[in-house]
Amino acid sequence: MSERISIEKVVQIYNIDDHFVHELIASELLHPQTENSVQYIMYEELPHLERFTNWHYDLEINLPGIEIIHKLLSQIEELRNENRRLSQISQKLTNWEEADF
Repeated sequence: MSERISIEKVVQIYNIDDHFVHELIASELLHPQTENSVQYIMYEELPHLERFTNWHYDLEINLPGIEIIHKLLSQIEELRNENRRLSQISQKLTNWEEADF
């Protein structure tokens, strides 16, 4: 089973403009692989494509807006992970001087 899908097939399945997909690639929001001059999207990136597509077509958010929203959501996720890590450390510590930040 292949873990990727061609951009041509993605455009057909999702009924989206191929120009939009190429804009996402140019903005480095998607990272295609190329083989024999055919570009492929990895399956792991399809949820991102679906999210970007929904934002663009359903909410009418332009590409710069998509870039900003994606960046902010990524930063929020990083902060949540850091908060979890620090919370776990603080639960283990009996003395703050033992902390290894």
